[in-house]
Amino acid sequence: MTLDAVLAFCALCLLLELTPGPNTFLVLRHSLQGARTGVVTALGSAVGAVVWAAAVAVGLAALLERSAQAYQVLKVAGGLYLVHLGVRTLLAHRGPASTPAGSASSLPAAFRAGLVSCVLNPKVGLFFVAVVPQFVPAGAGVGTTLLLGVLEAGVALTYLSVLSQVAARAVEWLRRPRVTRTLERASAAVLTAFGVGTLVSAR
Repeated sequence: MTLDAVLAFCALCLLLELTPGPNTFLVLRHSLQGARTGVVTALGSAVGAVVWAAAVAVGLAALLERSAQAYQVLKVAGGLYLVHLGVRTLLAHRGPASTPAGSASSLPAAFRAGLVSCVLNPKVGLFFVAVVPQFVPAGAGVGTTLLLGVLEAGVALTYLSVLSQVAARAVEWLRRPRVTRTLERASAAVLTAFGVGTLVSAR
């Protein structure tokens, strides 16, 4: 790959990241618990992108392009997962206090949330199926696809980590129970809306 092709691919990835999606709101929600938790969520999402790149490299993700049923199943699974995350967040605020910011127990959960959300997002899979091959030179091996996956993951991790830092500092500045509760509920509602929208579009 030429340097121009790499830069063009990274620029495209950045433009796509700037468009808010489920992963963006998921990172924002976890950033309310602290920048560290938000960055760990972003890391999980980045690892999910590498998983997609590996799936494309071995030909598994091509099923999404050929099978409407496989694509629909993935959309339903992803939608249900986002609804689950949103509803769980709303219910958590009706019970005892949530896990302390950045605690050891909250970090694995944040990583899993980012990872599963990305892996169950069919749009990410279609990006690697439809867009990534256009940047792979003729005759290139599996390694090139994986490299592009790592580049996409790096761009996503960088952007989401910066977003997490900004969100966490904003929360620290506005550290009021009512504000935090409102932001948590708003992000949970957005995640639920994304999930419901995904389920509706799968019909």
